[in-house]
Amino acid sequence: MVALKVEIQEGCPNVEVLIQCPEITEDIRRLEALVLSGSPKLLCAKDQKQQLVDRRDVLYIESVDKRCFVYVADDVFETDLKLYELEELLDPAGFFRSAKSQIINIAKIKSLCPDFGGRIEVEMETGEKVIISRQYAKGFKERIGLR
Repeated sequence: MVALKVEIQEGCPNVEVLIQCPEITEDIRRLEALVLSGSPKLLCAKDQKQQLVDRRDVLYIESVDKRCFVYVADDVFETDLKLYELEELLDPAGFFRSAKSQIINIAKIKSLCPDFGGRIEVEMETGEKVIISRQYAKGFKERIGLR
């Protein structure tokens, strides 16, 4: 384990956390998730720039080829966090694991409709449609009070 040094400076106009490390490890990612869990924003990237995305703007998050993408109304960002880390981070904020590779923001759902095979088709506020898999459908119904 590498030695950890913590320094706190008062009197700054903004709160800023900088993690300097020899390499990015799972421990560093967990530390990042812990720091960000106190923030209403997610650290994402687009066009090789780091950007903060407000959790309230997120429609859903999807994992594709071991990369996580954060979808907002008119844009898509990438995050270095894993889907399970995002699920832990966002669950209390009204998000729900809707498939093995997807998390949705319940507050952004416009309508839902039963779909073939026990799945649920969800229409988001933007009109985009996503599917809640049958493995997660029962938990989703309970979460929103349908059962």
